[in-house]
Amino acid sequence: MRTTSRTHAVLAAATLAAAAALATAAPVGAQPAQVPRATQSSTVYAWIDGWGGGTVTSRPAGISCHTTAWDPYGSEEPQPNPTGPCSASFPVGTTVTFTATPDPGSAVNGGPDPASLTVRSGYNAVWAMFCPTDGLCSAG
Repeated sequence: MRTTSRTHAVLAAATLAAAAALATAAPVGAQPAQVPRATQSSTVYAWIDGWGGGTVTSRPAGISCHTTAWDPYGSEEPQPNPTGPCSASFPVGTTVTFTATPDPGSAVNGGPDPASLTVRSGYNAVWAMFCPTDGLCSAG
């Protein structure tokens, strides 16, 4: 059997086409590449009320909001704003647990409410009230 240059060219082209197909074929059972989705986060806010002092903290960490005791009858100054991070961003679906710790001379009069929450997109908040132990305020 005699081969011609035309036969060689056809065989070479077929071989190159087969090699190119093999080079681009996905392995058996391979999944298509997936683009990772960004994790959606939402902000959780801590609101502190009352005239006592204390701190609301979160677990996982992020919120450590402190307010100082204040006597509305003994000062012309307005109540000081809370200090520390009173809001934090958490991934949606995370369960955040809160703890309210009063300063000496104060007590927790309400909250944290809720004690824990599952972060959702939209508004997320926790509330706590601290009162001086001498009874200057009450939840109502």
